[in-house]
Amino acid sequence: MNFLSRQVRRQLLGQALTVVVLAILPGFSILSASAADHAIAMHGDPLYPPDFKHFDYVNPNAPKGGSIVFGSTGSFDSFNPFIVRGTAAIGLREHVFESLLARGYDEPFTLYGLLAEKVEMPDDRSSITFTLNLAARFSDGAPVTVEDVIYSLETLRDKGRPNYKTYYSKVSKIEALGRREIRLSFNAEGDREIPLILGLMPIIPKHVYEKRDFSAAGFETPVGSGPYVVEKAEPGASITYRRNHEYWGASLPVNVGQNNIDRLTYEYFRDANASFEAFKTGIYHARPEDDPGRWTTGYDFPALRDGKVRKATFESGMPSGMYALVFNTRKPVFSDRRVREALIQVLNFAWVNKNLYYGTYVRTQSFFDNSELGSHDRPAGPGERELLAPFPGAVTPEIMAHGWQAPEGDPSGQDRENRARAIALLRDAGFEILHGVMTNKKTGRPLAFEILVATPAEERLALTYSRMVKRIGIDAIVRNVDPSQYQERRNTYQYDTIFNSWFSSLSPGNEQSFYWGSEAADVPGTRNYMGVKDPAVDAMIAAMLEARTRKDFIAAVRAMDRVLLSGAYMIPLFHRPDQWIALWQKVKTPEKISLYGYRSSTWWVE
Repeated sequence: MNFLSRQVRRQLLGQALTVVVLAILPGFSILSASAADHAIAMHGDPLYPPDFKHFDYVNPNAPKGGSIVFGSTGSFDSFNPFIVRGTAAIGLREHVFESLLARGYDEPFTLYGLLAEKVEMPDDRSSITFTLNLAARFSDGAPVTVEDVIYSLETLRDKGRPNYKTYYSKVSKIEALGRREIRLSFNAEGDREIPLILGLMPIIPKHVYEKRDFSAAGFETPVGSGPYVVEKAEPGASITYRRNHEYWGASLPVNVGQNNIDRLTYEYFRDANASFEAFKTGIYHARPEDDPGRWTTGYDFPALRDGKVRKATFESGMPSGMYALVFNTRKPVFSDRRVREALIQVLNFAWVNKNLYYGTYVRTQSFFDNSELGSHDRPAGPGERELLAPFPGAVTPEIMAHGWQAPEGDPSGQDRENRARAIALLRDAGFEILHGVMTNKKTGRPLAFEILVATPAEERLALTYSRMVKRIGIDAIVRNVDPSQYQERRNTYQYDTIFNSWFSSLSPGNEQSFYWGSEAADVPGTRNYMGVKDPAVDAMIAAMLEARTRKDFIAAVRAMDRVLLSGAYMIPLFHRPDQWIALWQKVKTPEKISLYGYRSSTWWVE
């Protein structure tokens, strides 16, 4: 994608975020009590008009057919992607199960008609009404009905993952208005994003799943309305999806140019090295790369030299997200912020980036780096200060003044100044070095913790960091466990520290409660891995969800960013400036990519 197209895309993004109003059909008054449309946007108007033919990031003439194999590491033991129990096979949610509306990926947060062909919403967003597409069918031929929508909401709310309960419990009333119409009204806990969240609710067939134990992991054949069905699977090893040639929605504008490949197979490998070796020999055909060393030096193999494989780099317009070493503050060892801050100081990123990652990474200094939502290098504005006023001390003076600044590292590895700062912080927290061991002066116990890892890449970084903290007398034990054990311990918060990544969007919303909200801290299966319980964080999330202007929205997001960074809940690590992927030449991609980067659903094969 050339520079001009990126500029145009960013201009469209700015227009999409200028105001927080309901997307309305041309001809309706903005003051009308209700507006019916083909789409709804979180902020501003939809990019595409009612008569649009396809998204700009697809090839509408892409040929159908062929097969592709993707690679993954680990294993799976379930065909149910909606529950905490078990590890679901990759691709079920994307290929088998559909939502009422479909997301447009060249806008921050806009949804277009899918199972629902129309959507109505009052300006106060106290309810949302969906009109189902008469043609919508499940893969067994049964029509998608209002009863299926009600069953899906109630089942996911009561038996699904915790985020479903958080979102769907905000529905106070469900009304079947006819054979095709359903209205969902929201209680006082509702917010301006929740109608869109309901638009993304996966719809499951009542006549199938009411006969099953929905809360149990297992391998009963999944049935959905999506473009693919499960053709075959070897539990834990591979799963193949077959394109449903009777798929009801193939000609919808949101699907034109997508779902082009007849068979999609996901092969599982024991680790990243085994996966890479398989890719080199053509066992699978698309490899997103996250290892800088491998990307820089490892792709010199016969298939690439012969032109059978190509390396591609895509620039995304999204915030960087956060990859970090997370402190579990539920554990006493991390209850003191000064201890956490000291451990942040000890990481020498300059050395790590040079020696482990070929200098390819950028240090992450905000949950929303590379976007206007981030607080890094920005002083808190009046809107942020007003939001934070009821919570004195929630943000440090330094972060209020200019955002979080990562410690300057030393590529040589010495980094004496940061170690000295760490030791001073620990001294203030009641520790001292005795016989080379950082020791609690009151209890006599050494400062020690475990870093739980599940991959060789995590283990290498963890061992490096362990050696760094050892230099000030801290014992960080690296524990490598198998993926299933790791997942179980992560879901139940049975760890001291783990590595984790949080995706950041241009329209953060309800998921932030699932990430950092106080209520999520003690619920198994959330992504509040740190155990944050901070009323200031909760208040900033609420302000973000209720913001009606772009200015207020940005202020709330930046304020939340500052509070989280002030809490020193994790060691922010690094991110790639671009997306890296290697593809066998049979895999073709559209000329344009989405705001979110490449989308494998738009690919085709020769």
